[in-house]
Amino acid sequence: MALLGACFLFAAFLSGCKKKEEPGLTPAQIHQITRSLAAAASSAVPPGTPIKLRQGASGQGPGNTDYLRVVLKNDSAGANRAVVAKLLQNLNAVATRNHLTQDPAIQTGELLHFTLRHAGAQVLEIEIVTRATPVCSAEIEKPAGKAANARLAIIIDDLGSDRAAAEAVLALGYPLTISVLPNHDHSFDIAQEAHRRGFQVMLHLPMQSVANETPEAQELHPGMPAPEVAALVDQFLQNVPDAAGVNNHQGSQATADPALMDELMPVLRDRHLFYVDSRTTAATVAYDAAQDFGVRSAFRSVPFLDDVAEVAAVRKQLELALRGAREKGEAVAIGHPHAATLQALREILPQAQAQGVRLVPASELVH
Repeated sequence: MALLGACFLFAAFLSGCKKKEEPGLTPAQIHQITRSLAAAASSAVPPGTPIKLRQGASGQGPGNTDYLRVVLKNDSAGANRAVVAKLLQNLNAVATRNHLTQDPAIQTGELLHFTLRHAGAQVLEIEIVTRATPVCSAEIEKPAGKAANARLAIIIDDLGSDRAAAEAVLALGYPLTISVLPNHDHSFDIAQEAHRRGFQVMLHLPMQSVANETPEAQELHPGMPAPEVAALVDQFLQNVPDAAGVNNHQGSQATADPALMDELMPVLRDRHLFYVDSRTTAATVAYDAAQDFGVRSAFRSVPFLDDVAEVAAVRKQLELALRGAREKGEAVAIGHPHAATLQALREILPQAQAQGVRLVPASELVH
């Protein structure tokens, strides 16, 4: 509430600067104001604070405005309040100097959002997030005797082309999470049937990878404008009904591109989808971007189950996944509908409960 109260003060300052009528700003002028706001924000927050800046296509109107986001991470709520007060003071100085007015602020949990206008035209959106620094699960001391609380989510992705393979996965009878590629012959039917039978469904979102991997016909790629990102995600979601979340298909180039991930995460957040980073590259920034944008998220925390599609190899990887869940309290594993993977799952999953590991949908492990 302190954050919202400070913002009301910001709004009061701005409302006093409203003029009767002023000529509209050009996109170049709006972009300059946005850069000035970003610089003002930078001088008010601790070094290293994420400040994300995006320039709109035309500079005015919903969907085309400039965008500024500040993510405050601090273990001390009091320290954050002091920083927010200084941040809003600095932003107010720039906004007042440029005759901007503010719409009523909206606060949702840790997120404060407000729109700035010039002569009635929407020109800029600002978001301020206050979040305590997350503690890595590996750093949390696990009380003795709590192994029975361990949870493991297993995502089976690359589904969409082979109905028989999908049926074999569903027939296993375990609460696996089904991730479906869009625009394949049976994508819609597989997603619909999996949901009907009580499985959690995810969109296996195609993203650009390295040159030696076969691309999908449509995929997210670096340099794609925000409206195209949103339109493509929406198109994919229509083809994968009832998707509760998203994980990336391939994407070694895409998930390592901060600008693209900054375009994607607001789309997922606005559609109430969680995100699991498949971690196809060590250079990925996808999970961090999801956290910065308030998207409930997780990442693959154990090796892929079937990089070697042989029963013995998959069995060994599953045992590692169970051990990872026991040691850290939770783990996310990803496999594919290979015959060897399905056979290993049949052999190993009956042991999970005896080992104190509970199988859960991916949505239970996002934060």
